[in-house]
Amino acid sequence: MKLVFVTQTLDPEHGSLAQTLDLVDALAARVGELVVLARDDRWGGAPANVRVLTFDARGKLGRGLAFERALGRSLGGADAVLVHMVPTFLTLAAPLAKVRRVPLLLWYTHWHASRSLRLAARLADRVLSVDRTSFPLATPKLLGIGHAIDVNTFAAPPAEERYGPLRLLALGRTARWKGLATLIEAFRAADIAATLELRGPSLTDDERAHRRELEQLAEGDDRISIEPAVLRADVPALLRAADVVVSPAEPRAGATLDKAVYEAAACARPVVTTNTALAPFLEGLPLQLLARPGDVASLAAVLRGVVNAAPAARAATGVELRRRVVEQHSLEHWADTVISLVREVRSARGG
Repeated sequence: MKLVFVTQTLDPEHGSLAQTLDLVDALAARVGELVVLARDDRWGGAPANVRVLTFDARGKLGRGLAFERALGRSLGGADAVLVHMVPTFLTLAAPLAKVRRVPLLLWYTHWHASRSLRLAARLADRVLSVDRTSFPLATPKLLGIGHAIDVNTFAAPPAEERYGPLRLLALGRTARWKGLATLIEAFRAADIAATLELRGPSLTDDERAHRRELEQLAEGDDRISIEPAVLRADVPALLRAADVVVSPAEPRAGATLDKAVYEAAACARPVVTTNTALAPFLEGLPLQLLARPGDVASLAAVLRGVVNAAPAARAATGVELRRRVVEQHSLEHWADTVISLVREVRSARGG
């Protein structure tokens, strides 16, 4: 099988896209040839059966032309094109792919339903997401296949009983919709024996401005620290050092199934969240982990319940969360499902 995978960048140090390398490795292990189209390649560590074509150029027109040239070089003998997270790439690929009868698949998991996404969903043969709640449009083309968590890398026993303050960790960009201001207020209101570490990148001007606001909000409380992002390779160790992970997202529309939640769960850490889309994943646990979004009192109450719970209850919660990730959201499951779907789509076309 030959698969074309289109993504923004191959960069092991990128604040939000480093996980793409895991997807490339997993897909490469399942196909004879994988061609990756990316704007740039800062990895240089692709498997032997992976050919990387870059399309960076000056200006949108230049990049568009470079993209089409790279796509034209990659489609010969391809069984499908899988576009990762950027609907515009699928729209650009559609004319040539459809002329050559190469199926188009889109992987997308975000709450933003842009016009480019609507167009891409119409052009795609199939749309893939974590589940139906993580894709903001209704379409019969949608298939929920779970997240792609490397459960061998993101692995740990439950946190050991700690004598002293518990360590609470929030990972992610300092985007306003991440709810970090609400988290700081809730942490203070909870009056718990714990510390809180916020760690992640600030990638835009607004995220940098919000980071300064968060620093001002936390000023004077030495239990709260706001730290820079770490390399993706260091994230598992960071999760293992935490007792509880918090994801207080407040998306402006819909919801998104943040992979950081599943990575923390794979490390057997209780994950407190305000994301109602995660309710099915979090139901039936020893501890209540779901709070109302944007509600300081609700989040404070859940934090208080988790921190003040018996260590055995936190450990049992972590063990069950890891079991659910391994069963439903592993990298292996994700890649196997993608390959099965490519075969299904090709078969339906008589290919």
